[in-house]
Amino acid sequence: MLTSVDTDLLRVLADPLRLRIVTLLAEETLCTTHLVEETGAKQTNLSNHLKVLRDAGVVETEPCGRFTYYRLRPDVIEVLAGQFAALARAARVTAESDAKRSCP
Repeated sequence: MLTSVDTDLLRVLADPLRLRIVTLLAEETLCTTHLVEETGAKQTNLSNHLKVLRDAGVVETEPCGRFTYYRLRPDVIEVLAGQFAALARAARVTAESDAKRSCP
């Protein structure tokens, strides 16, 4: 059984800065100020990338006074990982069976 991978989510995570943000948020919940310090990105650029991540459902926000904290949603990453794991299982079965489609 072949599965598909969420290509929209892959596009979101393919950007190096967004992947860096996701990696940082996997370790701890951070506010925008922390993310600017950690990534070296300009606040405006970082905010645009955070909006893309929010819109894709990868991160969620938590207001705290005048700051907004960001938290990674692990379930979204787990779904994507599961899709890749299913592809790997299908490829393993195919490799072990040595199944080939005959040429016309």
